[in-house]
Amino acid sequence: METPPIAKLRQQGEMLATLSITHLTAATRRGLAGDTLSVNAYPTACGGFVYVGAPRYRMPTEPDLAAIFEAAEQAGVVWLMFDREAAVIDGLPVFDGAEPDS
Repeated sequence: METPPIAKLRQQGEMLATLSITHLTAATRRGLAGDTLSVNAYPTACGGFVYVGAPRYRMPTEPDLAAIFEAAEQAGVVWLMFDREAAVIDGLPVFDGAEPDS
């Protein structure tokens, strides 16, 4: 039998997708690490969490992240976790991290 706190916690659950940090440009990676992205982000030692929202609460000004937000919103993803050990997602651009800043 499920206890009330467990039931309430389940109701508060939000979908999180884990993806490779290589989906971000070098500039966006630095923004994530420095907590200077245009959207709510929470850096970690290996990447970070980025809040998309449901519906999306804001469109990022970073073009690479904006494209990921579009896909995430369509997939019902509320949180993104970028990590250097996570999977590369087919169909999303991949950046080697060495591209010059624009």
